[in-house]
Amino acid sequence: MPDAGYIAIAIALAASVYSIFAYILGTKQKQDNLLLSARNSVIAVCGLLSAAVSILLLALVTRDFRLEYVASYTDASLSLFYTLSAVWAGGSGSLLFWAWVLSIFAVVLVVQKRDIGKELVPVAAAVTMATQIFFLILLLSISNPFKTLPYVPPDGNGLNPLLQNPGMFLHPPTQLIGYIGFTIPFALAMAALITGKLGDEWVIMSRRWTIIAWLMLTIGNLAGAWWAYYVLGWGGYWAWDPVENAGLLPFLVGTAFMHSIMMQRRRGILKRWNIVLVILSFVLSIFGTFLTRSGVLASVHSFAESALGPFFIVFMGLILFVSFGLLRYRNQELKSESEIESMVSRESTFLFNNLLLVGSAFAVFLGTVFPLISEAVRGVKITVGPPFYNQVMAPIFLAIIVLTGLCTLIGWRRASAKNLVHNFLWPFIFSFAFAIVLFIIGVRQWLALIGLWASIFVLATILSEWVRGTLSRNKAKKENVLKAFNNLLLANRPRYGGYIVHIGIVIFAFGVIGSTAFGASKEAALVKGESITVKNYTLTFQAFDQIETVEKVQFMATLDVRKDNVLIGQILPLKYYHRKHDSPATVPAVRNTFTDDLYVILIGWDETGSVSFKVMSNPLVNWIWFGGVILTLGALFAWWPEKSRVPVSIPVARRVPAGAQVVGRE
Repeated sequence: MPDAGYIAIAIALAASVYSIFAYILGTKQKQDNLLLSARNSVIAVCGLLSAAVSILLLALVTRDFRLEYVASYTDASLSLFYTLSAVWAGGSGSLLFWAWVLSIFAVVLVVQKRDIGKELVPVAAAVTMATQIFFLILLLSISNPFKTLPYVPPDGNGLNPLLQNPGMFLHPPTQLIGYIGFTIPFALAMAALITGKLGDEWVIMSRRWTIIAWLMLTIGNLAGAWWAYYVLGWGGYWAWDPVENAGLLPFLVGTAFMHSIMMQRRRGILKRWNIVLVILSFVLSIFGTFLTRSGVLASVHSFAESALGPFFIVFMGLILFVSFGLLRYRNQELKSESEIESMVSRESTFLFNNLLLVGSAFAVFLGTVFPLISEAVRGVKITVGPPFYNQVMAPIFLAIIVLTGLCTLIGWRRASAKNLVHNFLWPFIFSFAFAIVLFIIGVRQWLALIGLWASIFVLATILSEWVRGTLSRNKAKKENVLKAFNNLLLANRPRYGGYIVHIGIVIFAFGVIGSTAFGASKEAALVKGESITVKNYTLTFQAFDQIETVEKVQFMATLDVRKDNVLIGQILPLKYYHRKHDSPATVPAVRNTFTDDLYVILIGWDETGSVSFKVMSNPLVNWIWFGGVILTLGALFAWWPEKSRVPVSIPVARRVPAGAQVVGRE
């Protein structure tokens, strides 16, 4: 059976190579039979990799400990739920998952019916399969998931206890799918450069692929933050860890790309910049995969050090060399059709937004790779800690939030003073009044105060836009308010889906600001009967128990919790030692409310009966997860296909004519 999986990957590699040559020859010689053969090869690759994944799953479920991968990540006692998730628990399994999902995306690309960009598909498919070849070579050479052991162990090592959590089914696969998803927009951009078809076709085709990749990466990052908060037991949700940063990089650049393509479709500008952004999004996705699987930087999320690093570095270098070479070759054909005429316009806010997003990505990238740079220069790895990122990123993110509100209501081309006053007066008054109220009730941290004001300002601009649009539709079409609002949203899914995403970001920002600026924590060693107080919570230590099972030894503390001197229940933090794994696992006890979380960590204990705790009050953390849900729904709403009211063969969006000013358009 292991041989069958390996052979399936080998045949998939041969089919991938064939598909590239068939697409090239079929396109050059205009031979439909070769193009059909190439498409069938892409489908065959998907089928072969599906078979390989199925074989690995069967080996995991049946506990075929002949396979090194199965012995490393499962044991006889592991539940079926976590056995299935072991597919992406290790380096070789996750690379197989990468190749498999990419093959599915490639099939969707080549079989999907379309009225525009047909000429781009064969070349884009060839580029996609070239990427596929890289991962298949890795699987066949140095990261073979079907490698067998010289002997059959009686049992496996089992899955790391930290990975035995429902988050294992959400965080790793969505993160990987997000990385993989940026391959298709990159392939379409390369197809446009290779064929010389540099209009809006590749942008139109890339939009929904980019939304899916961005959405999956967003879910992956949020699920990772949730996992860190509830499972890793250190009290936070984002530590600026190298692997966390790697997941943030393509998210930031991809966000810039999604905003920037609006300007290309609307005004015919930033064509070169859009291609640069899509190249960077893809390369940073490969970088994230490399950082997690090479072990080149120490991270709680990364796999053990492996020989994959040099292969990924060469691959990323090749991508940059070829793609920017093509960009330079087509440079003169990518001239903008117009210019940004005013600094007070939607174009300028989008441009500033782009610069801030890319600048923040560069800062995160620099901080992430700085240990490697310092080691190369000075021979010592110097790690950049959270203070650097917090000081650099906080002002940038505040500026991005403010620009989000401005671009909602500001007009294209050139906004007049009358337009600005009419659109922004009430949102500004409302948000400013809100900031004054916060100051009066005791908020004195200026960065937090500005962040909360900016968040309310964005929310007010979006609600203002919705109210105006609904009332206008109610008056013009004689629809009741609810129907008018519903039809307003359905009339332009991309635009209003984006607004819902922005609302999710505002709620998310409230959670981040609240938990960062207004949290409190205290550590104490207690004996039975003693108490610790944090804000309005008082916790009294009542009991300490040791519980032994076949798999682990568990230590649990019991504390009574009083809020404002009223008993509200008990909280049970614990720590356990898995018999097959040396490192202890800390499971925090978290009491969630809408306004704050009571977060208790069991630190340690001694022979005297003294037990050490860390108690934290984390305000508004649940707003982060709620904002993520709203953000996800908004992205899905924007992605969902619209009913065509015009012939879909029209390749580009309407350009704004000279002298015109349009307010509230995508």
